[in-house]
Amino acid sequence: MIIAIDGMNKGQFGDILADMHRLRARVFQDRLGWEVEVRDGMEIDSFDALDPTHIVSLDDRGRVVGCMRLLQTTGPHMLADVFCAILDGEPPLRSAQLWEATRFCVDTERLERGKSRNSISYVTSEVMIGAFEYARRAGVLDAVAVIDPVMNRVLIRSGNAPVGQVGTPKPMGKVKAMAVLMDCSEERIAAIRAHAGIEHDVFLSDDEALALYRGAESESATAGRGELFGYFAEQLQSAETPEERSAVMRLIEAVPMAGPDRDALQAMAALPAVTGG
Repeated sequence: MIIAIDGMNKGQFGDILADMHRLRARVFQDRLGWEVEVRDGMEIDSFDALDPTHIVSLDDRGRVVGCMRLLQTTGPHMLADVFCAILDGEPPLRSAQLWEATRFCVDTERLERGKSRNSISYVTSEVMIGAFEYARRAGVLDAVAVIDPVMNRVLIRSGNAPVGQVGTPKPMGKVKAMAVLMDCSEERIAAIRAHAGIEHDVFLSDDEALALYRGAESESATAGRGELFGYFAEQLQSAETPEERSAVMRLIEAVPMAGPDRDALQAMAALPAVTGG
């Protein structure tokens, strides 16, 4: 399920954007070893400050599992300002109807293989559909992307084969980077949908996305409380003297915790200590 976050609605989605940047850090720095700037566990670059559109995929539990960045080419963008060597000295393409697609990634730690709804293949196709449909609605005719040979094969397999290249491939770190062009046509979107078996509208409304994401936050908080309760229960059970139990209870009182959990721990603390003989 896709949410498009742009300059108009980004104020509502700060937490989702933060999770997206954490995903980018895990993929680009940790998994791929790219030389990217990561602060506080988030990968953010100068182009994120230019009000791009972020296409973000949420899974059924409301977790961020995929993303792509769309940026106008009339101003600074990565092909013009970072990967300009690919252009062989030619000026960068600039048009209000040409957008650059970058920072595509999916969460392979949370997603499975195959073509199920929670698979890497499905989310890859869903993000592409979301990006092209959003771009079409904005009047965009074409997209340019800097990719490596692996991503080029992914595009071809998913019914999203590029229509041409810009410049020539150049070594970039451990791989060769190339700039490819893709039209934002109904035929391309239909081909990606047919490959993935996606017939429904992939977009969530802002309210639907927030409700789904907050449900994931609530689930995560509940799981965290369960782990905390288990830790304190273990500490109480291992305490051998009233003084040790009192020390654990003072720590429990200092930590925010649901009333029933606190009551259960207090009852546990009142039980006689079990000592070895």
